[in-house]
Amino acid sequence: MSETIRSFIAVEIENKEVLNKIIRVRDQIYSVAGDSIKPVEDENIHITIRFLGEIDQYTLNEIKKVLDQINMNRFLIHVKGLGGFPNLSRPRVLWVGVVEGSDELIKIRRFIDEKSRGLRIFEDQHQFHPHITIARVKTSIPSKASQILVSYVDEDFGFSEVTKIVLKKSVLTPRGPIYSDLHVKQLI
Repeated sequence: MSETIRSFIAVEIENKEVLNKIIRVRDQIYSVAGDSIKPVEDENIHITIRFLGEIDQYTLNEIKKVLDQINMNRFLIHVKGLGGFPNLSRPRVLWVGVVEGSDELIKIRRFIDEKSRGLRIFEDQHQFHPHITIARVKTSIPSKASQILVSYVDEDFGFSEVTKIVLKKSVLTPRGPIYSDLHVKQLI
């Protein structure tokens, strides 16, 4: 059996001011929520466009070809708001939203889905909602932390330019995932 690579396609938060604001909010929530949440590591904060799962080398090469076919201009995303999946009152995932630039991200996702039909990748049945995961919820969040969450529902984190789409490798470890870049598609 050939070796497989756990991978996904992502967009990074390239504006460091926006990224730092996300990190500050995440840290404030963590300071109150404590071990009830597992915060995403600073270096792992991104927007997942498409989770691919465990893929073989052939599929990896085909995905690289798909990414290289993307012919799009750079664009801005407006990072705004904080929410939770399935909802903010009983979240399993805490996220920061993308209000502008979502259409472009959805267009990229649809292109990847269309061009990768027939490849052995994870079948994602969920509708794609561009977001930035900042923490996973392990147990119910203390009420004081819930108050902090609500205070950031309309928070404006700012704008960040999307200049590239990245195919990433994910190695799961007991301390959390370690991501590395496998392929980068620069936008025009």
